[in-house]
Amino acid sequence: MLVSTRGRYALRFLVDLAENIDEGYITTQELAERQEVSKKYAERLMASLSRNNFVEAQHGAGGGYRLCVRPEDCRVSDVLSAMNEELAPVACLSCNPNECRRAADCRTLPMWEKLGNMINDFFEGITVADLMK
Repeated sequence: MLVSTRGRYALRFLVDLAENIDEGYITTQELAERQEVSKKYAERLMASLSRNNFVEAQHGAGGGYRLCVRPEDCRVSDVLSAMNEELAPVACLSCNPNECRRAADCRTLPMWEKLGNMINDFFEGITVADLMK
């Protein structure tokens, strides 16, 4: 498991929007500058967050993005999933169902499954509100 910059930046953007929720719509330029990423990358991430209903977009003058979920209801696991992050600790668990021909006899598979469950439970237990603290 390796969380990409896409997943990490998406979380950073959501925390930023949550911390600045009273400002209304925030431009991608502002987000990009505050989070020290390129505007183009910020635009792609924000479009993806919008498609996945984490943020609302408003076009035109005074437009930008704002959080459209409550920070306490926005789980890290949901964000990472929306960003197509693979959280499985080993390749055979990234397939559903597990297509490994050795799965039935694999002595290590239960350990990897337990680790995978721990990872999922960990990220499900953290919200954007928690990250704001």
